[in-house]
Amino acid sequence: MLRPLTLACLLAGLATPALATDLLTIYQEALENSADLAAAQADSMARQEVLPQARSQLLPNLGVGAGIAREEIDIDGRNPQTGAGDDRFTTRYFQASLTQPLFRVDSWFDYQSAKFLSEQAKAEFAATQQALILEVAEAYFNVLQASDNLATAKAEETAFERQLEQARERFEVGLSARTDVLEAQAGYDSARAARLTAQTNLDVSFQAVNRLTNSYYERLDGISHDLPILPPNPRNMQEWVDIASQQNLDLSAARLSVDSAGQALRGSRGGYAPSVDAFVRYQDNRGGSNMSGTGNFDTQVTQIGVELSMPLFTGGATSSRVRESTYRLNQAEFSSDALLRRVVESTRNLYRTVTSSVEEIDARRQAILSAKAALDATETGYEVGTRNVVDVLDAQRNLFRAVRDYNTLRYNYIINNLSLKQAAGTLSPQDLQELSQWLNPDYDPDRDFIPPFTEAETREMSLGRPSSAPSGSERPSPRSSF
Repeated sequence: MLRPLTLACLLAGLATPALATDLLTIYQEALENSADLAAAQADSMARQEVLPQARSQLLPNLGVGAGIAREEIDIDGRNPQTGAGDDRFTTRYFQASLTQPLFRVDSWFDYQSAKFLSEQAKAEFAATQQALILEVAEAYFNVLQASDNLATAKAEETAFERQLEQARERFEVGLSARTDVLEAQAGYDSARAARLTAQTNLDVSFQAVNRLTNSYYERLDGISHDLPILPPNPRNMQEWVDIASQQNLDLSAARLSVDSAGQALRGSRGGYAPSVDAFVRYQDNRGGSNMSGTGNFDTQVTQIGVELSMPLFTGGATSSRVRESTYRLNQAEFSSDALLRRVVESTRNLYRTVTSSVEEIDARRQAILSAKAALDATETGYEVGTRNVVDVLDAQRNLFRAVRDYNTLRYNYIINNLSLKQAAGTLSPQDLQELSQWLNPDYDPDRDFIPPFTEAETREMSLGRPSSAPSGSERPSPRSSF
């Protein structure tokens, strides 16, 4: 194998890289430190409490109470001499009650609705966890892409600087016009500005990783160019759509919302039904002396029975709750249907994107070879006077553009692959584990931003023939495909 194309050697001496961090470490740090995930977990736990609250409406209720009261009884016709008929006394009482609902339609269906609400909260939190996997991957590979773009910008700036120096030397000995120097200077200035922008983009990309992990990182493990570029498995779009329709977590949560709204509607209609409760009540009253001289009196009352209550008119509240629940159910059904359509659309688009990326990445890789061969030919023509400096600058731009396009498409392939699995509801930390086997702690963007080419590929392209080397999709299958 040949080392990366010679333009990488135009860079200045390489510094020793600092210790890099891998994808799984970033994900673990995000799990432990993501404020968004912690907030989603707290929200999920809070929403699941609706289930025990609804269940409590079906379970026995036990209550106790105690009090003291000053009572005065004035009876007409009392004897003015004796005061008979006038009573003033103090009463102390203790009471306890136990109530067991026997028939409460509204409470029963509210409980059924709460079951679905609790499951919906769990599904939505699972979707948030799944989204974190994708968010970590996007942040990680955005940093790698920004690192490769910066390396490309550095190499482009160095190449343009070299071209500027060469144009000046040729101008000084009368082999070129001043226009060539000005064109080369403009190309160098543009490349320098692009390098500064690339540096800023890299710094910005690192901020997303820092936000997720609440830690600071200077380097991340790079992705090997040997990463297999394979079509989605299964290789049938309808199968992916069917899986997504059944397993997409957001869609599952939406369907649970429909089920919950249906039960809530039944509960609202239950407001028209009678309710039946069994009860046990005990009351102990202790009275004091009265003005007529009657002594203390104590009473204990125990009641055991069944109560039936029937709502006759509630001011329209029950009818209003029924209408509200009906609208909520309609909203949930329409929202679920709209989400299903979006999931199907997203799954199909992602499948097509990933599938087309397989051949496109190989084509972009070949474009680098073609652009390098074109640059070599243009530089030779410039040396003999058949090409001008503008042609050379354009050829250099084409080469570096081809490198950037290749790297961008490669990283997009990774993220789109993960996004497809998220749409299907199958994305898991295992996918990051499989990706991690293709990470290289020794990856140096300044050295490795260009894919390596075989000697046969380089030789055939220099002769103007397309390479016959196997594409990414034709390479031997890895032990664990991504």
